[in-house]
Amino acid sequence: MKQRLKFRIYPTTSQKTALAKLFGCTRVVWNDALAHCQQEYREGRKKPNNTQLSSRLTQLKKTEEKIWLGEVSAIPLQQSLRDLEVAYSNFFKSCQGKRKGKKVKSPKFKSRKFRQSARFTDNGFKINQQNVYLAKIGKLKIVWSRELPSKPSSVTVIKDSANRYFLSFVCDVNSSPLAPNNNSIGIDLGIIDFATLNNGEKIKSPKPLKHNLKQLRRLQKNLSRKQKGSKRHEVARLKVAKLHAKITDIRTDFLHQLSTKLIRENQTIALEDLNASGMVKNRKLSRAISDLGWRSFRTMLETKGEIYGRDVRIINRWEATSQTCSSCGFKGGKKELNIREWTCLNCGAVHDRDVNAATNILKVAGGHPETKNGRGEKIRLSNKKAHLSEASTTPQYKQLSLF
Repeated sequence: MKQRLKFRIYPTTSQKTALAKLFGCTRVVWNDALAHCQQEYREGRKKPNNTQLSSRLTQLKKTEEKIWLGEVSAIPLQQSLRDLEVAYSNFFKSCQGKRKGKKVKSPKFKSRKFRQSARFTDNGFKINQQNVYLAKIGKLKIVWSRELPSKPSSVTVIKDSANRYFLSFVCDVNSSPLAPNNNSIGIDLGIIDFATLNNGEKIKSPKPLKHNLKQLRRLQKNLSRKQKGSKRHEVARLKVAKLHAKITDIRTDFLHQLSTKLIRENQTIALEDLNASGMVKNRKLSRAISDLGWRSFRTMLETKGEIYGRDVRIINRWEATSQTCSSCGFKGGKKELNIREWTCLNCGAVHDRDVNAATNILKVAGGHPETKNGRGEKIRLSNKKAHLSEASTTPQYKQLSLF
């Protein structure tokens, strides 16, 4: 399995200038190649392949208008063309129904106002103990929060909206199973309590957006009064971006710590498939749901489960876990959200709504070797060693941000 690990870097002033040139050149190469492809389509010709675009880039470097493209490393420029080829390939496969998931839109032009990035392959960088060398950039000071699991195949230098710089490495990660145990846990995700476990433990979410909402409104109001393009507008925009970055970091840190704790302590972890994208359309709950990060939490559990040999089971979202008595199995019907405790009419057991749902989630996940996803299709559970070996050869990337 391939995994992406991100680390913070601190470039000098001269290196920031060199990185700005690199970001600008990769953006120009992408936009120029995309405009050329669209022009070929309008004239009724086929889309140029990567080899033709690469030859065209070589000719552009010799012209007086684009001669400055030769001042940066050619590796990220060529990689930008390959990324465009992959973007078009995903778009065509999505249109033909050959690609699973949501429909992929056609590639778009890149802007200098948002996140900037450039990718180097293995012959464009060198890793040292205290720094990382990038071609025509120099040695960048980096803060290692952990050792790389293997030699990275590529590295992406990133500048986010808050003017922070990162290096993102793509490494091959082999499964390293933890010592097996007999512990199983069912998890019911909610808004009041982020997670309720079937043993009765309730875990609160830090809710960083809610706690910083007043400051965010004040900064955004201040930003709206500044004239676009002015220096004061950029200063106000940077303050908003830094606050958003702080909110994201708090949420991500909480999710990583909780998912790691659950993976270490339990062999089997069961949770419910939630339609988060549909739930955020509720204007009364959208902000609260978006502040929790349910989907990110599920992705972290599945990723770490594959690495450490744990069984992460996702049950069908249509299971009546909140309506069924976990003691006798009697189905008591739909209940309003404000009802947090209820008594079973069949056996008289008094249930906490969330604890009862978590118990039922674990029962449903433990009773079937196969479960269903949100659309009712059967999916295999990530349990066997064969699944781990298959996942290690699948060309997919699992995101794990480390600061």
